[in-house]
Amino acid sequence: MGLDVAIDLGTSRTRIFLPNKGIVIDEPSVITVNLENNNIMAVGKEAYMMLGRTSSRMDAVFPLNGGVISDFGLVEAMISTMMKRVVSSKIGMPRAVACVPSDITEVEKRAVVNAISGAGIRKVCLIEEPVAAAMGAGIDISSPHGSFVADIGGGTTDMAVISLSGIAVSRSIKQAGNVMDEEIIKYVKRQYNMLIGKRTAEEAKMKIGCVVPGIITGRHRIKGRNLITGMPMWVDLDASEMVEPLRETAETIVSNIQDILEETPPELIGDIYTDGIVLTGGGSQVAGIDTLIRIATELKVTIAENPSDCVVLGCGQAIKYIDLLNKPDRGGINPITDHY
Repeated sequence: MGLDVAIDLGTSRTRIFLPNKGIVIDEPSVITVNLENNNIMAVGKEAYMMLGRTSSRMDAVFPLNGGVISDFGLVEAMISTMMKRVVSSKIGMPRAVACVPSDITEVEKRAVVNAISGAGIRKVCLIEEPVAAAMGAGIDISSPHGSFVADIGGGTTDMAVISLSGIAVSRSIKQAGNVMDEEIIKYVKRQYNMLIGKRTAEEAKMKIGCVVPGIITGRHRIKGRNLITGMPMWVDLDASEMVEPLRETAETIVSNIQDILEETPPELIGDIYTDGIVLTGGGSQVAGIDTLIRIATELKVTIAENPSDCVVLGCGQAIKYIDLLNKPDRGGINPITDHY
């Protein structure tokens, strides 16, 4: 008996969904390798704890960058390890639905398909991230009605106007959560002459990150290395300081949303005017980003329930469409595409 799975292979986190079980894997997309023999030492949460703390004999890395695979072998090993944790080796895994950014190339799509196939899955179907996010957010994508979804992830922000199970207008930009983390690192280096790691920056973003002054308050202690003395040091960052490093990325996202609205056909823009914009992805939880979009577009902006899980939940819902592939007379337009 085969088992169908849904995979959200994200730059920052990988999530796996099983029918009747829900999300069974939600871990960082990190893998640790022994550099002496290339053996895999840790995957997911365990590997994430090693980031910035490895010896010269090992390396902990994110094998995806900007929504696409940067190290094929490591991605295949990561998926295979995660799948073994949740599926018995006695059960076949013939079919999977996986999400991809809306504007990646055929070569990049093929890399995703091959990496997942290498984990023992015979048939791989792909769905574009904004479509999956819309489904996971509870939007009826099959109706002749325009819906605007912006998925702010780790490596990319995918934005699209969706109607009749397809994308009318879309854009994918590499301005998202990871860029925000990098900007926090630069800010701390410039402001305090202190070097911090990605984990520390991400934690600060999650605790006190905001893009609108005064929207949240509080302080968060970060630890790093003094660039002048070389000695350990710490700083209490105030929430008000986070606006400077995060604002530019947020404004780039807002600008691209405005561009998409300008390209949207008149009938669909009328629907969006009524319904507003739905935000998904972990980046949508940075305080104030919905406010910035609301001010710039003068539209209602809603953050989906459980925004980080919308894409994988949408992938899970799309499993039912696998049986409808190559059957144009059933189920209308299919939101997934077939790749072997």
